[in-house]
Amino acid sequence: MINKGTVILGVLIGAAAGVLLAPEKGSATRDKLKKEGKDIKNQLSSDLTEVKDDLTKAASSGKESLKKEIKDIASKTSYKTEQAITFLEKQLAILKEKNKTLQKTS
Repeated sequence: MINKGTVILGVLIGAAAGVLLAPEKGSATRDKLKKEGKDIKNQLSSDLTEVKDDLTKAASSGKESLKKEIKDIASKTSYKTEQAITFLEKQLAILKEKNKTLQKTS
């Protein structure tokens, strides 16, 4: 993007200098300036549209990447949660057995 901006700036400066320094009538110079201005406006509009499209693609790509990372994190968290539940179930089974030994049988 920086290179494109530099090129456009160079074109603008060159066109303005060429038109202003040319030995022509004022009306011809104004017409050339109008034409150059329209051409530059169209080019800038086209370049800005291209940049906007690139940014949209990048944002979309980043969004998809973020969604994937969230899914990965959710999956890893789910496995860790499952491990914690299994551990707690084992500890509860141990406590249940210890509790049984404390109960009096009638």
